[in-house]
Amino acid sequence: MAYALDDTIAAIATPVGEGGIGIVRISGPEALAILRRLFRPARPRPFESHRLMYGHIVDPHTGDVVDEVMAVYMRAPHTYTRQDVVEIHGHGGMAPLRAVLSLVLSAGARLAEPGEMTLRAFLNGRIDLAQAEAVLDVVRARTEAGLQAALRQLGGHLSDDIRHARQMLLDVLAHLTALIDFPEDDVPPQDIAPDLERVAAHLERLIATADRGMLLREGVRVAIVGRPNVGKSSLLNRLLRHDRAIVTDIPGTTRDVLEETLNVRGIPVVVVDTAGIRQTQDVVEAIGVERSRAAIAQADLVLLVLDASQPLTDEDHAIAAEVEGRPAIVVLNKTDLPRRLFPDNVPFLPAAPRVELSAQQGEGLDRLEETIFEQVTGGHVMPLHGALVTNPRHKAALQRALDHVRAAQSTYAAGLPADFITIDLHSAVNALGEITGETATEDLLDTIFSRFCIGK
Repeated sequence: MAYALDDTIAAIATPVGEGGIGIVRISGPEALAILRRLFRPARPRPFESHRLMYGHIVDPHTGDVVDEVMAVYMRAPHTYTRQDVVEIHGHGGMAPLRAVLSLVLSAGARLAEPGEMTLRAFLNGRIDLAQAEAVLDVVRARTEAGLQAALRQLGGHLSDDIRHARQMLLDVLAHLTALIDFPEDDVPPQDIAPDLERVAAHLERLIATADRGMLLREGVRVAIVGRPNVGKSSLLNRLLRHDRAIVTDIPGTTRDVLEETLNVRGIPVVVVDTAGIRQTQDVVEAIGVERSRAAIAQADLVLLVLDASQPLTDEDHAIAAEVEGRPAIVVLNKTDLPRRLFPDNVPFLPAAPRVELSAQQGEGLDRLEETIFEQVTGGHVMPLHGALVTNPRHKAALQRALDHVRAAQSTYAAGLPADFITIDLHSAVNALGEITGETATEDLLDTIFSRFCIGK
């Protein structure tokens, strides 16, 4: 990605499809000039920063009206990119939006790369790299808790903690560098062990939030498995609170893997309804069975559904054998019917909790959701305040920084020269800088911003 900031970029900033409003965003030094070429206000007056104006976008070559719009000019530096920004708010269909964008590009802008608006915000110092990544997390948040975690990162909570740790390391480095470079100046001795331990403890506290933080951001995959007709699809529909899967009394109705996302106490849970696992001569159903086995392998948690109104079968035992070794919950369904099966007489998966419910009646679902939450979080409540690590990249960089700090502690305790200590401290500082962007490489920036949509 080329990091030129002196050209003007433009893109459609709203999702593809029909909607009440669609926005074309322009950023760069020619943004206002392009708007003046294309926009005809209903009441001519000078453009005022951050004030909407009603009018029409007009093709300057033909005089044809392309769309009826509200346009706003926002003067730098008080904008998303810290450049001059124009937004044209028109009708939300793709035809008018593409027509407006085409005129904007013809008037001198170029099409923005994915994430280039946010990249400019980062390069111009409006936000740091961790905050830039949080923008994408806000857009992709699937639960209220995930959104709040992303907003805290966007607000700089994590960045502040990273900078605090980085500054402590820089202070230690400054002292050691003075010892190395100016030995004749009698730099007063200083025990750096307490400072290094404070940094290490600070980094450990941040890393400790990562597993729970990444649950909020990425969620978990839960596979519903069992033999045909035990109520897997009924359970999916109940969990989703609407009918997503076809439910019949005919075994083998579900022939493919269905995926839906639900919110379990703030955690996005991707629930996978699988085809009943059994021996079958049906070619299509057999493909579904193989996909079910793949879903078990990919799941973070497996719900093994049993029919509590029937005794265990060889198929139940065979499926349990495939689940063995995976985190699992044994679900005894159809408890509204005369019982043949109880938690105590299920001999397999002894470590897995048992949950009794009736998907038909909707009884026991709260207990199942509570058990899912306990299994994926260990029962820990999600933190509501302070910095929270939600990104695997951040966790890895923090761990590298901690490893280097611990190595520096060992070197210092061994009484080795300051030069050896500074090697690890420089590496720790650089690792923390990768999170906030001070030491980020172009390759890293390309990787991060390529994940954004065009227009953001």
